[in-house]
Amino acid sequence: MHQPGRPSTVKIVLLTLLVLAVGGAAGAYAFMMSGIYNISATSQHLQFVYSFLEKGMHQSVRFHARGIAPPPLDDPQRIARGARLYHAACVQCHGAPGIAPRGIGMSMQPVPGPLVDSGEKWQPNELYWIVRHGIKMSGMPAWEYRMSEEELWDTVAFMRRLPQLTPADYAAIAAREERP
Repeated sequence: MHQPGRPSTVKIVLLTLLVLAVGGAAGAYAFMMSGIYNISATSQHLQFVYSFLEKGMHQSVRFHARGIAPPPLDDPQRIARGARLYHAACVQCHGAPGIAPRGIGMSMQPVPGPLVDSGEKWQPNELYWIVRHGIKMSGMPAWEYRMSEEELWDTVAFMRRLPQLTPADYAAIAAREERP
């Protein structure tokens, strides 16, 4: 029973939560301003930081890509054009079946992930959004300034095909693309 002149339990709980929130924010700010956390490209994030950032990236992509309607992506011509684009623009950082990422990709932090399973992990509209807009502070560029709409979707069409390619399949595609 509430006694006059004494704060209620609800007020005490709310005040405690407010004090904890302000204290947590102040602690996080002090930690950030201390410069203790190593942000160099030669060290990995702590696992909880990596997990937090990765989850946030996935949620952001899903949110921003939700209204994008993909065109038909099964056309062999579109997939072939996407293979040429992928081979020219993506392999150096992400690799391909039977091909490891090159030096530039391996020197980034976070290290760009392999895309051989991207067609299974992401929806086509999400792949399109990532390729078009890039990902902040990851080294993933926004290709919208270097590729046309058609080329962006061609790349997505090929990325959806990547999980089915063997190293020999990709080598055959790459050999076709390297001929003058």
